[in-house]
Amino acid sequence: MSVPQADSGRVDPAVWRIVWTVLVGGMAVLFDTTIVAVALHTLASELDAPVATIQWVSTGYLLALGATIPLVGWAQRALGAKRLWVAALALFLVGSVLCSLAWSATSLIVFRIVQGVAGGLLMPLMSTMVMQAAGGRGLGRIMSVVSLPAVLGPILGPVIGGLILQQLHWSWMFWVNVPFCLAGIVLAVVFLPSDEPVRRVPLDVVGFVLMAPALTGMLWGLSNTSEPGAFARGDVLVPMVGGLVLLLAFVGWALRRGPRALVDLALLRHWPLASSSLLLFLSGVTLYGAMLLMPLYFQQLRGATVLEAGLLLIPQGLGTLVARPIAGRLSDTIGARRLAVAGFAVVLLGTLPFAVADATTNVGVLLAALFVRGIGLGVVTVPLMALGFRGLARHEVPDASIITRIAQQVGGSFGTAVLAVILTGATTAATTTAALAGGFQQAFWWATGFAVVGVLLSFTLPGRPTAPGLADDGSGRTAAGETVAAASPVPAPPA
Repeated sequence: MSVPQADSGRVDPAVWRIVWTVLVGGMAVLFDTTIVAVALHTLASELDAPVATIQWVSTGYLLALGATIPLVGWAQRALGAKRLWVAALALFLVGSVLCSLAWSATSLIVFRIVQGVAGGLLMPLMSTMVMQAAGGRGLGRIMSVVSLPAVLGPILGPVIGGLILQQLHWSWMFWVNVPFCLAGIVLAVVFLPSDEPVRRVPLDVVGFVLMAPALTGMLWGLSNTSEPGAFARGDVLVPMVGGLVLLLAFVGWALRRGPRALVDLALLRHWPLASSSLLLFLSGVTLYGAMLLMPLYFQQLRGATVLEAGLLLIPQGLGTLVARPIAGRLSDTIGARRLAVAGFAVVLLGTLPFAVADATTNVGVLLAALFVRGIGLGVVTVPLMALGFRGLARHEVPDASIITRIAQQVGGSFGTAVLAVILTGATTAATTTAALAGGFQQAFWWATGFAVVGVLLSFTLPGRPTAPGLADDGSGRTAAGETVAAASPVPAPPA
């Protein structure tokens, strides 16, 4: 890694074209995941399948996504970013059309796995392409746009899903992806920079054999915690323990192999990436864990429908929309530490009212709390995602994207699993409304505790950078093409 260039704050218009191009395609993936999550009971009824089977519509997608993410760095080096992006979008388009035409639960599960493979390629590639194109300029503002669907997806997805299920056939949940995919492919062909010729890049087969089942095992185990018995179940413990063992084996293998590994874990010696990954894991816990609780609170305790619960969560999305542009600008000036501390503190304040709420709590107060919570989430995620790329050479960005994406993915699954277990344990024996409210309060106190941990850990983040951004790659030019003085050459990307 080289000395990073100074950040002038100016973002080239060509970079913004790349940002909006990948955003259009990426929205299909991020909204699809949360739209389908609210439709499982409808799908079970329509396809005449037990809920235990239809759960694999989500689980199969999640596992395929997790297994594919580690391959993105290798695939980009071999094919080029533009080719890989267009191919993955086309695959997601095919998977979406097939899902809409599914005739049984089994066929839908298979087609969702196709979508998951495509999604696993697209998500890390989004961050990689825009970070490499930006060349270290305006990373906070750029990331505030690129990461927006990742936060809005869990908020707006249930609303869109509820509207579709109420007014249209379930297959329209997948047809809505088609315009995004088609527009994304056209924009990519026009605006993404051309790739170099395809080249042969050796695949770290051993690393893939270790890491892919490690991630799928952990994600599969966490997804099974919603069943009775939680973490004491064999289908939770066995895949999670097996996944952890394989992950440790991969860590040992990758550290010995260095840059030739499937994912270069030596990059975690770079403190901005290591600390941001840890906090992104926790933000995944805070965001997705509480997003499990809030719609259930409105549905089970307040009697709201799926659509009504989704609409009630809109203030959180509005708070995020308001905060993210401001957080993006501040991230480029004051750094990640202050913003993350403040953001997690605001998330804490926005979660507290739910920790003391019952069935009669004023809805206006809760909606205001959701708006505040949305502001906090918007403030937290932008600087953390930008921080992970500070000071990295251009060829190190793909591996950094994979590491941060895995941290968020596993964090979200972990948070959902833990809070689901806590809520189930606290409400299983509840026979009165007061007892049910007490169970939700207990779960929300845990969510508040996660936010407290986030505040404390945020103090360990690097302070305000003197020269944020991507490092020179040894050619004297950054990803955006600006000429810089290379203090120390960076070795060429491994073949």
